[in-house]
Amino acid sequence: MDVVNVTSLRESTALELRQRLRGIQSGLVAAFLLGWAPILGKLAYRYNVTPMTLATLRILVSVVLLWIFYLLFWRRAILLPWLALVNCLIVGMVNGIGSLFYYNGLARLDASRAAILNALYPVWVVMFFAAAGQPITRLTLGRLAGAVVGALLVTRPWAIPDPLHALGMLLMIACSMLYAWHLVLGQWVLADVPARSGTLYIITGMAITVSGAYLVTRQQPESIPPAGFYAIVALGVTTALSRLAMFFSLERIGGVQTAIISLTELAVSLLLAHFLLGDRLTLLQWLGALLLMGGGVLARLDVEQGGAPARGFNPMDV
Repeated sequence: MDVVNVTSLRESTALELRQRLRGIQSGLVAAFLLGWAPILGKLAYRYNVTPMTLATLRILVSVVLLWIFYLLFWRRAILLPWLALVNCLIVGMVNGIGSLFYYNGLARLDASRAAILNALYPVWVVMFFAAAGQPITRLTLGRLAGAVVGALLVTRPWAIPDPLHALGMLLMIACSMLYAWHLVLGQWVLADVPARSGTLYIITGMAITVSGAYLVTRQQPESIPPAGFYAIVALGVTTALSRLAMFFSLERIGGVQTAIISLTELAVSLLLAHFLLGDRLTLLQWLGALLLMGGGVLARLDVEQGGAPARGFNPMDV
């Protein structure tokens, strides 16, 4: 009997480890796709697309694609209890407000600096969870400290040439805070909601919020050339796929781990900005980018050592 119990325990532990490692893989896929956001956004701006129009059309493309896909292949995932559905919509609304800050900030900054400031959201995630009472491991804190140092090296706030960029920087910092809060809320929602269902309604909540803001501000539709629409559609597709991968990651490894893994998004953005937009970074800034990427690599070690925080943590249970 004891042998059977030990074998069962080992199998359960191995299954849990595989699930968490798959969560890391999903997080890395999400980071790669999200890394395209500032690049595609800047390409759209080159064709005179306004920030509000970009934010609105991008999320509408995402939500339409997801609804079509779900209706064709994942109909069962559409069904959710009313309370869970409302919670998902609320999480989406928080992220929707953050996306408005993001694209208005991106219009005022270069793609590299915008990506770096947005990459500060793991700091907020850890602060939110720590304030709520979730224990944070030393390895996680070490990875976070390295990420902060890396962000400072890349951002170089002491060398900002134009004070007029301050508004764009503040918008990006606000965006990173709201993105972190949406990750925290997402983890609590996904404690009881499948990732597939949660993703659909969170994206829907984003679409409702951003579209409402567009209508309230009474934006005048502008003439967008085909190349601008291609950038918007590409941004919408990567948004839909990245959110799906991200919430699969949240479901398996929790908010803190997902946030730190997502720092590899910055490396993707910096490389793409370098080769596609002509952004240039100093050697010291590239060193900072490597420190940020290291957080994603060390995530596997954190999980294997059993140090990752519980993915279903909810402060209401403390």
